[in-house]
Amino acid sequence: MAIPSIKISVLSLSFLLFGCDSPPDSVPLSQQNHCDGKPAIERQSLSSYLAPYKDQLSAKTGVYVLEQGAEAMMSRAWLTESAEKSIDIQYFIFSVDNIGLIASDMLVQAAERGVKVRVLVDDLMIEARGDELLMLAGHENIEIKIYNPNVNIGKNLAQKIKVLVTDFHGLNQRMHNKIFVVDNQVAITGGRNIADEYFGFDHDYNFRDRDVFLAGKEVEVLTTSFEEYWQHDLSISVEKLFPEDTFQEDPDFSRLHAYACNPENFHPEIRAEIEKVPETFRHLEEQGKFRFIEDVEYIYDKPGKNDKSEFLGGGSITQDKLVELADSAKESILIQTPYLVTTARDRVFLKELVDRGISIKILTNSLASNDNLEAFSGYQRDRKALLDTGVEIYEFKPDAKVRQRVMTEHMVKRLPTQPIFGLHAKTMTIDNHTTVIGTYNLDPRSANLNTESITFVRSESITKDVRRAMEVELEPENAWRITEDFNPDDTVSTSKQLKVKLRRIVPKNIL
Repeated sequence: MAIPSIKISVLSLSFLLFGCDSPPDSVPLSQQNHCDGKPAIERQSLSSYLAPYKDQLSAKTGVYVLEQGAEAMMSRAWLTESAEKSIDIQYFIFSVDNIGLIASDMLVQAAERGVKVRVLVDDLMIEARGDELLMLAGHENIEIKIYNPNVNIGKNLAQKIKVLVTDFHGLNQRMHNKIFVVDNQVAITGGRNIADEYFGFDHDYNFRDRDVFLAGKEVEVLTTSFEEYWQHDLSISVEKLFPEDTFQEDPDFSRLHAYACNPENFHPEIRAEIEKVPETFRHLEEQGKFRFIEDVEYIYDKPGKNDKSEFLGGGSITQDKLVELADSAKESILIQTPYLVTTARDRVFLKELVDRGISIKILTNSLASNDNLEAFSGYQRDRKALLDTGVEIYEFKPDAKVRQRVMTEHMVKRLPTQPIFGLHAKTMTIDNHTTVIGTYNLDPRSANLNTESITFVRSESITKDVRRAMEVELEPENAWRITEDFNPDDTVSTSKQLKVKLRRIVPKNIL
């Protein structure tokens, strides 16, 4: 499976250091221009949809949890096409696969309507070439910045090796936040990056993930967060990374437009579903699933987190908040985290909670569903010690039945075989009243190196719905219950088991 790991180690850097310096064009050349004769999309402005909720939006935050990949993708698409003034995007991964290219085309289309588009992406996983980034940024209404560009964009092999050898801390200082803000009024944040596998469109491997749609009061905080990152010294404009090149005065996006117009790439039935998004949200409101909540809070680490005053530690606002929330529990804590690498201090804290009578259940990836062997090796080393705290551990199955519910229905029907399914949602519920959705993995990397963000919602009704979905994924058809006498590691090939063992050379404190 060709899924990029979000963990960084010496072993996982080879593709950056020794990969091809001149990757092929990101946008395939179309044999036919399907845009010819295609009518322009006419969309009502976002403000017209929001007008009936003016009073609620000023005092509360509209909340809807995006469980399905399709609805998460379509919500972003509809918001992009309805934007009037601005679109601010911040992601760890913005791929150049099918989802990424169509998203890029929609952003260009928005820019051509006069919408100001700003894109901030972490340096590590960018696949697009420098000239392609410059072409996009050449549009008068598009700005692109790269966060901490020290090992990929604009760097040659010698520079990459120098960073690896002399600045291992800086190399690992990544921006893992994921936010999508439109007109400073509506936002989407959570676990999903922009790539096929996060929305159920990959043919080989997909993630079970979770986002939250926000409208109104708390979006102001996401806007503030974006501005802090955008203005920070670590965020560098692409034109400064390629001083020898220049913007195209009149960039030609016809190739990108042709790709997105091709029905093989952007299926008409998906387009039809995007058209129904406003109607869908009206139904969700009628059903009580899209709710206006008073107590919603977006928490984020500051850019430049862990400024080397300590090699591994310091500056984790998100971790402090999560500890505070967990410590407030009276009955139960339910957690989903794709990567589960605990420290001795973590385990002491969890045991204290269990000893107070709090039920703690954690769902993480099994070796069979995991896309990150380094992270699994860290978890595997301390799995028994974690069980000894009294925490219940469940491991996600690669063929979990729940994938039929959360994967894009369009893809389920088209594919001859079902892709492997892995967990990527980072979610926690506290008792029956608080839900946390964000980017934070329960591991040292999220605590000490990556910048992270979380949204917590104090709502019994929303927590009831999220908890119900999480509990379904603990059932035997979706997950294995781990005990001292059983784990499913031997369900994978001997070679994969060996690869995990070999990765034990990687220190746990950077996983």
